[in-house]
Amino acid sequence: MTRVYLHTFGCKANQYDSEVVRQALEQAGATVVDDPALAEAAVVNSCTVTHVGEAKMRGLVRRLARRRPDIRTVVMGCAAAVDDGTLAALPGVVAVRGGAEPDAVLEALRLPIPAVRDGLLRRFARGTRAWLKIQDGCDEHCTFCATVVARGRNRSRPVEDLVAEARLLARYAEEIVLTGVHIGAYGNDGSDGSDGRWSLGRLAEHLVRDVPTVRFRLSSVEATEVDERLADLMAAHPHRLAPHLHAPLQSGSDRVLRRMGRHWYTAGEYRRRVETLAARLPVFALGADVIVGFPGETQADHAATRALLEELPFTYVHVFPYSERPDAPARRLGAAVEPAVVRERSADLRALVEAKGRTHAAARVGGAADVVLLNRRAGRAEGLTEDYLSVSMPVDASPAPRFRARLGGNAGGLTARPIAA
Repeated sequence: MTRVYLHTFGCKANQYDSEVVRQALEQAGATVVDDPALAEAAVVNSCTVTHVGEAKMRGLVRRLARRRPDIRTVVMGCAAAVDDGTLAALPGVVAVRGGAEPDAVLEALRLPIPAVRDGLLRRFARGTRAWLKIQDGCDEHCTFCATVVARGRNRSRPVEDLVAEARLLARYAEEIVLTGVHIGAYGNDGSDGSDGRWSLGRLAEHLVRDVPTVRFRLSSVEATEVDERLADLMAAHPHRLAPHLHAPLQSGSDRVLRRMGRHWYTAGEYRRRVETLAARLPVFALGADVIVGFPGETQADHAATRALLEELPFTYVHVFPYSERPDAPARRLGAAVEPAVVRERSADLRALVEAKGRTHAAARVGGAADVVLLNRRAGRAEGLTEDYLSVSMPVDASPAPRFRARLGGNAGGLTARPIAA
């Protein structure tokens, strides 16, 4: 029996892909282990979004080989898809497999490929939360991004497969997150239904109707791709589709957005869509990604981003320094912003959004929440609300994997007190 160590870098789509590989390994008779010291082989799922992520991945591969000189490592995923031979030359690497095809991993490890499989993921290792990848690839060409090179064009999964997989995942999960590379483009590749083209909103309606026991949540989705179906579901059934939007912004400057190749919205259009949603949803979580120091970004561009972050009801924002990708066009757009300036602007935005997050959490104290229990440790239970807030409570006070609660607060953060049914 082959013992395999599985490690994932990157986004929820990568995490989902690793779970599919985990399931295939177990079906092939391998044992997935948490301790690399016990492993005879390793599968490393790579990411190519930033140079920092790639460096960490290469460092892990080297450490695995130092610890177990005989280990056989397969590198899969996005960085593997654009590898120029660098990954293949790392110690212990026996194969580099771009993408996330589990059979390619099994073949590289000389494991048997199961004869009969339906391609559906049955369980997610994260316990009470699971990811459901509804599509892969992207048809846009943001100038900073190499993912489209690694993942290819938009490809939507059939609705019947997604409903079937969600039902399987719902046997163990209390929340299912719809993920992919560009989920707002679901159905745009021609997966037509009997009465017209499918969309993310229509898919969400079917999942909420056909898988009634779980809470669904959207992963990253463009603000301008949130249609009325989705808004209606969040407003009318927040316990079924979480009122939470993670809408990539990247910049609040229209000039920078054009240089980024993000042609489908302006800062004003982003603002109007978010304000419309916020007005409809009594409880609303808003997150975003912002890139600081994109080539040519001026102080005025930074100020425009800061102003938009300050004015909209963000509850958290991921702030990323610009990372040049060898296969992305942005490297040809001019000199990078000075690192000291990038650090200063990044710290400025992080301080702003952290304060906004604290304000949102404080405003929720005393309100009711739909809590999914995540884990129990050190005498405390930790959970996640519909608006993406972390809460804690004594272990003996958490009655079920999912429950209604009244939120409180203390110096350590938000607390939850279950509400009697």
